[in-house]
Amino acid sequence: MTNQILEETMGDLLKDFDVKRIRTGDILDGEVIDVNDKEVMVNINYAFDGMILKEDLTNMDKDPREVVSKGDKIKVYVLSPNDGEGYVKLSRTRALEITEKEDILNAFNNEENITVYVKEEVKGGLVAYYGNIRIFIPASLASRERIELSSLVGKEIEVRIIELDFKARKIVASKRVLEDAVYEDKKKELWKSVKSGEKRSGIVKKIIKAGAIVDIGGITGLIHLSDLSWGRVHNAEDVVSVGDKVEVFIGEVDTKNERVSLILKDVDKDPWETNATTLKVGDILEGKVVNLLKFGAFVELFPGVEGLVHINEITEENIAKPSDVLKVGQIVKVKVLDVDKVNKKISLTIKDAEEKSKEYMKYNDSDEGVSLGDLFKGLFN
Repeated sequence: MTNQILEETMGDLLKDFDVKRIRTGDILDGEVIDVNDKEVMVNINYAFDGMILKEDLTNMDKDPREVVSKGDKIKVYVLSPNDGEGYVKLSRTRALEITEKEDILNAFNNEENITVYVKEEVKGGLVAYYGNIRIFIPASLASRERIELSSLVGKEIEVRIIELDFKARKIVASKRVLEDAVYEDKKKELWKSVKSGEKRSGIVKKIIKAGAIVDIGGITGLIHLSDLSWGRVHNAEDVVSVGDKVEVFIGEVDTKNERVSLILKDVDKDPWETNATTLKVGDILEGKVVNLLKFGAFVELFPGVEGLVHINEITEENIAKPSDVLKVGQIVKVKVLDVDKVNKKISLTIKDAEEKSKEYMKYNDSDEGVSLGDLFKGLFN
């Protein structure tokens, strides 16, 4: 039967079935009714079934039976309404090229996610495919965390198209943008839950001059040097190291600007409450010089409790500055002059403590023995 006669017969048959004619370029819905190693037969709800040759089924070198099965619903592209054998010649790959482009365009315009298959790692990133369409994922956009790119090869991942130019065959996708969105949502929820005064577990991420940066589960905050310990701290490294797991108290919370201060020292064990409350005017005790200023010296009596020795209370001698007779780290005897528990301030004297100490030693070192009356004789005349 010649092609002309066949076409005429098909035309007559179409009239009898009262169906629409199909044309080259149409995309139809079909159902696989048979498949073998060379071709696929498809029902396209037309007077004649369609046929897809192996080379028109997929761009991969696979047996058609590995690609589709009987009963599968697929999109097909009409290559020819008549292949000369009484079938409609179809292509699945051509249909996919069109529908996949439409999918990608819609996803790009609507900022929707698509699932791609990562085929290989290349210089600068990953090559992935959405069906038959090649997509590039730059290394910097493969994840918000540091990962081995090879760990994604062979996997299906969700991405967002961020650049699209079909003419230039440039399609760029990002996995990181999705992870960043999840991270930001999680962080907003965390900021809502953070309350001043509560205790949280954290990990020291960075040491800076002002203190230590700690991650408390998606939120980072600063532990200032003064909040690392009740005692005086000059360097954060003296107390914590990067990677340390710590228990911290939440200090001030600024949700608007996403800032939070953290406290490492135990706020429930204020040394002023445990030690300073026992101090009385006139007490003599030892302390360590922790800071020297022009007007005086700060002496640590207990960890977290310091008192000021004014320059006039250091020695009877006339000195220009405290460092003329004292040095940081020196252990000295001090006498308590005043205790302001409300403002947590203590006034101390060194010269009076030394003088009393000398008198005491003089009294105890006397061979002959001296009475208190003899020691203070003449003081009250």
